[in-house]
Amino acid sequence: MMDDAALMLPGRRRRAYPGPPGPDPYPAPSSASALGTVGTATAAELTIEQRRVNSQNMRVLVLEDDPELGPAIVTGLRECGFAVDFAGDLADADFKLAVNTYDCLIADRMLPDGDALTLLAAQRKAGSVLPVLLLTALDAVTDRVAGFEHGADDYLVKPFAFAELSARVRALCRRGQPTRLPELRVGDLELDLPRRRVRRDGVLLTLTAKEFAVLEVLMLRAGEVVTRTELIERCWDEQAEPLSNVVDVLIGQLRRKLGPPELIATVRGAGYLIGDPDADR
Repeated sequence: MMDDAALMLPGRRRRAYPGPPGPDPYPAPSSASALGTVGTATAAELTIEQRRVNSQNMRVLVLEDDPELGPAIVTGLRECGFAVDFAGDLADADFKLAVNTYDCLIADRMLPDGDALTLLAAQRKAGSVLPVLLLTALDAVTDRVAGFEHGADDYLVKPFAFAELSARVRALCRRGQPTRLPELRVGDLELDLPRRRVRRDGVLLTLTAKEFAVLEVLMLRAGEVVTRTELIERCWDEQAEPLSNVVDVLIGQLRRKLGPPELIATVRGAGYLIGDPDADR
């Protein structure tokens, strides 16, 4: 990665988002040290309980131009149960923010085409309330103040501990979500949101993060048809192929784990519906 100061050298053209004038006095650290000494950008350092409280329904956009750090953050957050998209510059981030719905934006400050504060200010001016965490090597008090004045909700300085990043992102995502019921029920199926546990007829079931996310969406919409597209938008990131059978395969796995009698019905040509099989008897 070229450090932030190098972005200001003559001949380095800025595109759509010009940053503040003058050289950057706080160049970013190398990607090898950016995560700090706590470990690599994976979920390995997180406890089982910390992983369990993450919601796969939380979709995050990571804006980072470091070719090693950016993908590492994406991989780590995905291992923690988030759906994550990636942008390497402001123009790409601006496009993705326009066409997708996110629960949080994680943004580096100095990008190849400018300062993320410009994008953040434009988003706020347009009325966006998307929670934003600035993840940057700019650690002066004036930098932090500028970040908050431009609309940032949180500020984390590199190098950082991944467990802290995950916790901050999770908190920001939940801040923007409506209050949800602590427990959902459909017939003898119980979904405990705070503890991330699922029981069928009192028996504790073991689900993957993706299975739990899909089941949560279905149970929140119990009695309604949920389309494949809706499930992909809420439970997968942009790497998922909307026309593939990824949803059908996962629904099949869920049905096997939930056991009989079958709770999830396929509505041909529309999607899926979860309901109590005894409700109409």
